[in-house]
Formats: sequence, structure tokens, C-alpha cells
Amino acid sequence: MKIIVTGGAGFIGSNLSDALIESGHEVHIIDNLETGKRDNLNPRAIFHEADIRNYEEIASLFAGMDHVFHLAALARIQPSIANPLETHHANATGTLNVLRAAQKAGVKKLIYSGSSSVYGKNPTPFLEDMKPDPLNPYAAQKLMGEFYCRNFTELYGLPTVILRYFNVYGPREILTGAYATVIGIFRQQLKEGKSMTMVADGEQKTRDFTHVRDVARANILAMESDRVGKAEIINIGTGKNYTIKELADMFSGPIQVIPARPGETVTTLADNSRAKELLGWEPTISLSEGIAELKKLHGLD
Repeated sequence: MKIIVTGGAGFIGSNLSDALIESGHEVHIIDNLETGKRDNLNPRAIFHEADIRNYEEIASLFAGMDHVFHLAALARIQPSIANPLETHHANATGTLNVLRAAQKAGVKKLIYSGSSSVYGKNPTPFLEDMKPDPLNPYAAQKLMGEFYCRNFTELYGLPTVILRYFNVYGPREILTGAYATVIGIFRQQLKEGKSMTMVADGEQKTRDFTHVRDVARANILAMESDRVGKAEIINIGTGKNYTIKELADMFSGPIQVIPARPGETVTTLADNSRAKELLGWEPTISLSEGIAELKKLHGLD
């Protein structure tokens, strides 16, 4: 099948593209390389350097495509607080552009990369039917993307699926700058011989860390399943969370305490029963296994 992956030069998108290509699909990647990297591109993918914020630039690329995976985003909380207009343009308007292009091209199904950040201060475990509680512009923008998916399914007949990711980590994640994740930050700090930075004693925040290969597999299952396509919301998380201190202990390095950052959820924990029911998906890589793989890969063991 012919498939578009927006953001396919990024962390999750490139891992997904690799898995799709290994399954025999023709993969077209749309990426403006703002946060993605050319080095992440699979040589067997067809690359289109284009920006989802520009509808006229991307619309013609969707002709003849069977499925679309929409991962392109400015995907971190703190940058959205600092630059809400810029991130809205990418995360909300960009999503609208992708949906419109997919609908006009007659795409069979669009799989949208959502975020567990939409749950905010809800009690854990997070259930898909909970009322959203976005605490920052990024969460609000990702939630708007979900509403647009539902609109395009109900009003225009475009089959969509919404996958809410929980703290994705693994090979190719961003290690530095505003878009780095906590695991990426820890890896880079240890690589540079620095202490790992942690708020207080690291016991206040807990996260449900999900390996990128498990996330890629969930996307492919969502594409293949005939049980989804009506804007279903599905959690993609392990159903187990860890404190930041427990995570740091897996890396075994020195720690430096830093001030807390605003707008972030205290804890994340997925109820993944819907993923099991509708997709036949469950996680296969534990956090300890994933961290051990990363440490070995980067000479930190």
C-alpha cells in the first residue's frame, strides 16, 4: 500500500516508517526538518520536504495514497508555553491541513498521533472517556486535533483513529534542547559526564514510559484493523508507571536538583484495555529492558 507519514524524519515517525517499509509498504514521508533529521530517513522511503502548515504545499502529495499517519508536530509542553502561536499553527492548523488533504484525496484511513497530556489532572489510570483537562497550549492543541478528526469522520466520511501516546522513548529521540524528553536528557547528560537533573527528590512525578517500537506497532495495528475508523480514542501506554527517581536509578548516575517547571502533569498512567480489545495490542518492552538497550547502544552500560 501507499502510505504517508507526516513527521517521518522525526523520532516516532522514522521508527514507524522503518516498520512500514519492512512490512513491504511504499512510504512517503512529509517533513520540514524543523525537528526531524535527514539521518533518520529510511533510504527506501520517498521524501517530500514540505510543511504541513502550508496546505497548498502538501495537498497534491496525498493523491493516490491509501493511508496516512499524522505524526508531524511541535511536540513538547514547554515550547508551547513559550510560543503558543507558533505551536498552534503546527499542531492545530497543520492537523486541519493534513485532514483536509487526506479527505480530498479519498484516503482509506488516517491515524492521528494524540497525547496523554490531554488528561491533565484527571485521576489515574487515565481512561479514554474521561473529560479532558489540558494544562498547557500543547495539550490543548493536541485535543483540538482530536476534535478535528471526529469532525472529519462524522461530517466528511474520512475514517480516523486517535492514538494517545504515553511518554514515548527509544532510539532516535531528541537528546538536547526544548524538545528533549527526560530519558533523552538523562542520556545526554551522562554522555557528557554531567549529573542528571531532577526536580526535588524525583518522587513527585510518575510517568508511564512506552517504547517507540511498541508505539509503531500500535499504529500499524490501527491501520490494519477493521474494528476502528470512527474517530476512536485509544490509549497507547504500558499500564505501569515509574517515578523519575526510579528512572534515574536505572541509568545509575549522579543527580542534580532543579526547580519545577509549570504546566506539566504530575502523573501519567494508561488504562490500555481498549487497545487490547480493539487492536489486539499490548506492550512488549519493559522500561528496564528499553533503558538497558539504550545504555548498551550508546556506551552507557
